[in-house]
Amino acid sequence: MSFLSIQGLHKSYGDTPIFSDINCTIEQGEFITLLGPSGCGKSTLLRCIAGLTSVNSGQIHLDGHDLVPVAPQKRGIGMVFQSYALFPNMTVAENVGFGLRMQKIAKDESRQRVNEALAMVELQDFAERLPQQLSGGQCQRVALARSLVTRPRLLLLDEPLSALDARIRKHLREQIREIQQELNLTTIFVTHDQEEALVMSDRIFLMNAGKIVQSGDAETLYTAPVDNFAAGFIGNYNLIDAEIASQMLGQPIKRGVAIRPEAITIGTDGPIAATIRSHSLLGNVIRYRVDVSGVELLVDVLNRDANDLHSKGKPVTLSIDNSAILEVG
Repeated sequence: MSFLSIQGLHKSYGDTPIFSDINCTIEQGEFITLLGPSGCGKSTLLRCIAGLTSVNSGQIHLDGHDLVPVAPQKRGIGMVFQSYALFPNMTVAENVGFGLRMQKIAKDESRQRVNEALAMVELQDFAERLPQQLSGGQCQRVALARSLVTRPRLLLLDEPLSALDARIRKHLREQIREIQQELNLTTIFVTHDQEEALVMSDRIFLMNAGKIVQSGDAETLYTAPVDNFAAGFIGNYNLIDAEIASQMLGQPIKRGVAIRPEAITIGTDGPIAATIRSHSLLGNVIRYRVDVSGVELLVDVLNRDANDLHSKGKPVTLSIDNSAILEVG
């Protein structure tokens, strides 16, 4: 039996459906990411698992026990929100230990567990500071420690990194993943950032319009999208309809195709004539927008040398490996 099982879950507000017929299973120790655009239902699903939002119908079983009738504080679930929700008049240690105080844990044990949790998030030296004396990243680590200190069976993370700058986000996501693996803690992480999902997850549940449209590991979702939405949301695929694809590729195509930008090679002797429209520098990658008979394609090239940059209006040719051409419905 799976550690977490969700079957036939449905939630709506009046006549407005949020999600319907959600079915999924999660194993002990997995790191699962709910990925999707804003409004797809991922945060509401997380809140339903936590018990903070009621469900209309369906089942949520954790370690064989039905959670739906159980009060949130009795579910054994830790949750970290986008907002830190720290008590401003309490020290870091007092904030982290608040849940233990509500559980009436003895002071000596509580002190030990708070110290252990602060050590996990590398904040031992900040125990006596107040939240207003911390950076945003430090506050988010306090919120994480507060959830870990109660030793939850399941950890839920609702876009906890979205308000942080890029450097801190990268460090904190690595820290969260290390802690999760060290504790073998079953975790569900909500984000709309595909990079976070790809680098952090054991499996990704891609959601759209209240449905899980595809699930699998990062490689599967990136290389084998099931439809146009999946291809467009992960990997910046070029989506081309069947008729245009047939003309461009010189072979019969029955359905629309998806082609990753990095699977296209810019050269001078390829089979497809094109013209450079523009380029954008994405760190170690240059993203070109090229024109092929009125159709715009994205092409990603490693940024090896500034002298190799193709200027606007330059005629080039493109080559595409047949194995990189995916037909999607």
